[in-house]
Amino acid sequence: MSIFDRFAPHAHWLVRLSLAATFIYHGIPKFTHPGMIGMPIIIVILVGLAEVGGAILLLWGGVGPDWATRVASAFFAIVMLGAIMMIHMAYGWNSINMGTGNEGKGMEFQVLILAISLYFLLKGNGTRTDNTLSG
Repeated sequence: MSIFDRFAPHAHWLVRLSLAATFIYHGIPKFTHPGMIGMPIIIVILVGLAEVGGAILLLWGGVGPDWATRVASAFFAIVMLGAIMMIHMAYGWNSINMGTGNEGKGMEFQVLILAISLYFLLKGNGTRTDNTLSG
């Protein structure tokens, strides 16, 4: 058994923590400044709830029930589809402003988050390799 095999059952935490932190970081301002993105405030609050609530569920799913991981991932996928379709797709792929004139608003970051969310939605806690899944 290699050292990598010993840590493999815990590798899902690398993605869970990063994804949860991203959604908490982008979700909290939706409560403190709900008018900032020019959408109806109720929609902004609901998106914030999906982001922050989903982050909490995703972290809980890492030690708890499979459904928490899947529900969180469904929230994230819906939010990302909305963000891609309503905002980022118009700016193309590049989300790093490298002289393209898109001001860094492209969809590459959002597509990556969508893909990770869909992965967790489809795999649930089956992403763990320790065979002690809760459900």
